[in-house]
Formats: sequence, C-alpha cells, structure tokens
Amino acid sequence: MFPHPLLIADIGGTNARFALFDHPGAEPRMLARLKTADFATPTLAIKAVLADLPKAPRSAILCVAGPVVDRRCHLTNAAWTIDGPALVHELGFEQGLLLNDFEAQALSLPAHRDSWLTQIGILGRSLQSGPRVILGPGTGLGIGALIELDHRFVPIPSESCHIDFGPVEEDEFPLWRHLERVHGRITTESVMSGPGLVRLYRARLAERGKNAPEINGSEIVNVALRDETSLERTIVDLYVRLIARFAGDIAITFLATGGVTLAGGILPRIAPIIDHAAFRTAFEKKAPVYRLTKAIPSHLLNETDAVLYGMGLIGGTPERYAIDYATRFWRT
Repeated sequence: MFPHPLLIADIGGTNARFALFDHPGAEPRMLARLKTADFATPTLAIKAVLADLPKAPRSAILCVAGPVVDRRCHLTNAAWTIDGPALVHELGFEQGLLLNDFEAQALSLPAHRDSWLTQIGILGRSLQSGPRVILGPGTGLGIGALIELDHRFVPIPSESCHIDFGPVEEDEFPLWRHLERVHGRITTESVMSGPGLVRLYRARLAERGKNAPEINGSEIVNVALRDETSLERTIVDLYVRLIARFAGDIAITFLATGGVTLAGGILPRIAPIIDHAAFRTAFEKKAPVYRLTKAIPSHLLNETDAVLYGMGLIGGTPERYAIDYATRFWRT
C-alpha cells in the first residue's frame, strides 16, 4: 500500500523533520530538520530536502500539527497549509497519507522501545493492557490516544488542547487573574506549551506588581536548571504540576490503563528537575477515582524521533493500523 522508498515527515509549528525508509522494516535514514519559518510553503521545504537524494521517494506519510480535514491541514501555530493531493502532483509521489501530529504520536506508541522511556514515579508497574494516551507540550499542546481492537491499532485523535483550564491549588487562583488570554480564553494549550511557560512567568511577576523582562521559554528553563532558588525554578515546578494534573485528567477521560506517555520538546529538557513524587501526587489526585489514577503508569519519552519510527511501521505494515485509508489516502 505504501511503495518504498517512503518519505516520513513530522511537521510542527516550529520545526519539520524528515526521514526516509528505503524498504519495509528498514531503519530510518534521517534527512533533515528545518525551521518552518524558513520556507514559504511545505512544497519548497520538501523539495529542498529531496534535492540531493539519488532516488526520489515513491510515497509519503506526513504528520502535521493541526486538525486534518479533507486531506488538508493548516498548521495551528505556523503559516503553512499542507494539501495532500496537491503534494502528489507537485512532488510526483504515487500516494501518501496525512495525519494529525498527535494522532501519529498515538499510532507510534507500539514502536516505542524501553530505552526511550523513563518511568515517572516509583510505582514499579510495567505498562498494562488497555487504552494508551500520549500528550506533549511544545509550540502547542498535543493529545492522542490508542486502543487495540481485533489485533489492529485504532487511533483516537483529540483537540482537548483547546479546552478551558482553571486553577485548583490556592497559589494558582491569584495567578489566573494575570494570565494572558489567547483568543479570549485560558486553555490547556495557552498554559501548557512553550509560550504557556512564559505566560506563567509573566503572570507571577504581574501578581507581585513587577514588570516581566523580555524572556523566552528556553531562557526560563536554563535558569531553572542551574538555580533551584530562582523564580524560574518555581515557575517550572508549577508548570510540571499543571501538566501532571492535566495528564491525570486525560488518563481518566480515556480510562488509560495502558499508561500515559509524555512527549514534546520541553519535558525532556527539564527531566533532571522533575519531582516524581510531586508529579504523581498531582496526577493521582482525582477523587473519587484516585485508585484508578494510582494504578495508571506515567512515562517520559526521551526519543525525539519516535514518531518517525512509528510512521515507518505504518508504511511497512499498514494492515496493522485501523486507519480509514479509503478516504484519507491521496494518490496520483
């Protein structure tokens, strides 16, 4: 169903990564990592990636950071519009498939290797059977789930990154009054993303009657890593608490007895200072169903290219994945 060589792309609001699978079951050949802002269109970016290849790909699977409708996606946090059928004609692919990025992340869960995962907490439990969830903060916030039915993997995409999000702990209520609203709202993504980390920092300073300096998320993380007494460290600790609480919410939403995996570009960077006990406390605090969340394991994904491996598995064994290929393929 996917002629090889197969081009795989993970296209986010900031970065786009590309890999090539020469044949089914092969290890990926990593081709390029580009900034989306450096190219006016995805076609120009892909042409640049393919320019030096001796043999052109015959098909492509692209995962994109935004909702996919009628084989098209306009990126939520960037100016690109990816049109699958148009790419077939412009780039000469025989066929392709377009997936939401965290739908793709969910479909990649079976490809995860133990060496890529760090368990959060001290439960000592291995992954159980049942629905699995993956979520991750980056430029935005992605969420997806996966179930297995009749030996086939079924993805469940989600846009719960855009649901309203409110304070719970006492120190959060005054902070919320100062949080910047996005499209007039405070949502999970507006708080639990790279820009959300900066919003939390600015809100805390505003709560104290101070003006925030010009700062980005990377600078906040850098200070937090080297100075445990800094305001930046307290903001990162709060940020992790909020993510843990939301991860627990998503876990009970999907009854994710198969576990919750945390991905994205931010959490692996702050992994050394994550308080596992505090994370699990916020994750499990779901009365009256705390016994359920207590039994759900949580892991941090440390392999940034995991989704590329997962898409390669789909290309090699598409029959294992319950995707509506008939309506989602694009072909010549």
